[in-house]
Amino acid sequence: MQNKKHISFLGLVSFGLIFAGIIKAQPVCPVCVVAVAGGLGMSRWFGVDDVISSLWIGALLMALVLWTISWLKKKKWNFKFSDIAIFFLYYLFTYIPLYFAKIIGQGNNIFGMDKVLFGSILGTLIFIFALWFNNYLKIKNNGKGYFPYQKVVVPFAILILSSLIIYFIISVAI
Repeated sequence: MQNKKHISFLGLVSFGLIFAGIIKAQPVCPVCVVAVAGGLGMSRWFGVDDVISSLWIGALLMALVLWTISWLKKKKWNFKFSDIAIFFLYYLFTYIPLYFAKIIGQGNNIFGMDKVLFGSILGTLIFIFALWFNNYLKIKNNGKGYFPYQKVVVPFAILILSSLIIYFIISVAI
């Protein structure tokens, strides 16, 4: 429990510093990652359904995968199948501990699938769609965003909208 409180505290501090303008946030930056991780820890504490919180886990993991791939390519540390290996390593290093912590695989299912796995797969796909949609908007506007920070706002807004839709679907289904 102490570890969850520590992560949540770091997330709140990071979010506060970004909001106050002390730290300049960049898309998929380390500070943003810590802030999202803190938010995920708090979501369980507040009783948010596992499908919704794991939607954000999937998006966060995909952001980390893309960030790591980009960083490795800048360093010219590429090897055959490196992108796929990074993807699987991030997801395995996330879900194996969740399994042993008895968060996954305990009969907490939706549509016959574990809620955390279902939500994170959905979150990964939604995040990929959001990135594609942002690129589509930029192409339509001659390679420029329609507004400042569009690269951050579009995926975030799509994830929030998706969370709300899933919340209403779950609340009606249950």
